[in-house]
Amino acid sequence: MKHGFLKVACATPKIKVADCTYNVNEIIDIAARANEKKVKVLVFPELCITAYTCGDLFFSNVILDSAMKALKKYIEATRDYDMLSIVGLPMFYESKIYNCAAVVKGGELLGVVAKSNLPTYGEFYEGRYFVPCPEENLTFNYEGKKIPFGRNILFACSNMPLLRVGVEICEDIWVTTPPSNMLSNAGATLLANLSASNEVVAKDEYRRILVSSQSAKTVSAYIYANCGEGESTTDVVYSGHSIIAENGTIVSERIPFDYSNDKFIVADVDLEKISLERRRRNTVTTNADKNIVTVPFDFNIEKTDITRKIDAHPFVSNDKKALQKNIKSVRSIQAYGLKQRMEASGARKCVIGVSGGLDSALALLAVVDTFKIMGKSEKDIIAVTMPCFATTNRTRNNAQALAKALGVDFREIDIKDAVSAHLKSIGHDENVHNVVYENAQARERTQILMDIANGENALVIGTGDLSELALGFTTFNGDHISMYAVNSGIPKTLIPHILEQYAREYEDCGNLELGKTLRDIVDTPISPELIPAADGKIAQITEEIIGPYEIHDFYIFNMLSYQYSPEKLLRLAEIAFEGKYDDEMLKNCLKVFIKRFFSQQFKRSSLPDGPKVFGVGFSPRGDLKMPSDVCSDEWLRYLENN
Repeated sequence: MKHGFLKVACATPKIKVADCTYNVNEIIDIAARANEKKVKVLVFPELCITAYTCGDLFFSNVILDSAMKALKKYIEATRDYDMLSIVGLPMFYESKIYNCAAVVKGGELLGVVAKSNLPTYGEFYEGRYFVPCPEENLTFNYEGKKIPFGRNILFACSNMPLLRVGVEICEDIWVTTPPSNMLSNAGATLLANLSASNEVVAKDEYRRILVSSQSAKTVSAYIYANCGEGESTTDVVYSGHSIIAENGTIVSERIPFDYSNDKFIVADVDLEKISLERRRRNTVTTNADKNIVTVPFDFNIEKTDITRKIDAHPFVSNDKKALQKNIKSVRSIQAYGLKQRMEASGARKCVIGVSGGLDSALALLAVVDTFKIMGKSEKDIIAVTMPCFATTNRTRNNAQALAKALGVDFREIDIKDAVSAHLKSIGHDENVHNVVYENAQARERTQILMDIANGENALVIGTGDLSELALGFTTFNGDHISMYAVNSGIPKTLIPHILEQYAREYEDCGNLELGKTLRDIVDTPISPELIPAADGKIAQITEEIIGPYEIHDFYIFNMLSYQYSPEKLLRLAEIAFEGKYDDEMLKNCLKVFIKRFFSQQFKRSSLPDGPKVFGVGFSPRGDLKMPSDVCSDEWLRYLENN
């Protein structure tokens, strides 16, 4: 449970209708196996002790008494488990029968939640047997203790404050205002739903949407446990379709009629992520209902063995169709963002520095897309390559080939003499290859682009990407500056995939040479090319200086999205990159990331405009409000001391 991770499960026991003794033994067996896997919260289906499909047998004292005896047996059997269990059964209380969820922990019945919304339509007729949960919480006597009974109950972990459990039952989630809305507003971070949802064609997809959207809306982890084998099939069939979702994302699922697994599905939900998202979103209501009863319990705090997949490339979908769809969205955001800026500014042309690298290639292609949408000629796009001391033939040739294949106005301006004259004028030895030497080249290029733009009524298009902005790997008042930065929301790890898609599209249209050029650009080592080449080869490899961009993009996404601590970032990275990078490499990269991210904020404080693409952004006008002189020491100490 360290770092907010909690192992949860939802079970689908194979039952017999109206056989409480058989059913509870099945449930106890599942609980024992879940306990072995160190599950902390286990949710069973609706009325699982009796079966949901008992019909008029729910009126029988035999069923009602047997159900309570079975519950007692379950409570005793799980006494030594460090696990919160939620079990469904009918309960007779003050002359009425209720459809209930019993919450059990450490040999005690903590509370009972009754179903609020009873479906009595179509194939459902719960109103025949049960009454809705009373508006106000009540209590009933169980084994000499007063037990909370109702729907306004939260089960709060005393020594893990992030865990507050709310319970609702099946139909409760299908109504306009589910009880989970109120429970979430009162602070529930984990919601459990005991369900008996029968299967009809396409209902599984609707169920996925329902559960994931409720999880997103309530900013919670949502455990939906559905019944399956053994329920009566007289008129309907139950499939055991169960879902665990976390803030809108399904993290584990038993697909309908899949009974091949261990009768329960497991997921590691991240309560810290949920808490941080609630903290960030000021529209999430946290007003506790005065009628809420909070029932405390505690866990033995231990380090959860994380089994969930930690995505090493959070900006790049593993699903090919999803990736293509995302890339299409990225390109549209770039193109329509620039279109609006051109129309608003009255600019006729665009000027862009083309280096033969990834970023400038993507920016140029985005401008071409924009001009196609606007019906403008590619000749109004001015692509300028500016070779200097470190430019290699490979990048120079690729810049030229790319521009010519796209049919833009291509210009080559050699800046060696201009930079040499500048270095001489400030008394800098040209043989000293320090930051002055490097940045003089970058700033000369920006000056040229700005001057051309002034003469052509054009916008200078920025090429820097999200990853470079995070690390401050830009030259202040050099490539840091533009009139519209079309790449500013795009991470480095996604750009090769976008260029690959462009390459395929152009090749499909018969432009094989352009496809070939784009693929070579993708294969070229990432470099600012500001230090003279060695034997014609790139001497300055960015990822050898700051570490692999895929690691940094992982840290960017997880730190900026969820404000994870350095210790948690490192733990997740060790899982995500296991077998590829050793722990020392990941830790060193994290130190580099933290130091550069904080120390380079002054560059992001004066960023040019550019469109947000993902949930992470650095605009000082929108996403990132951080002082330029912030200190990183506390983050570095946290990494070393935890």
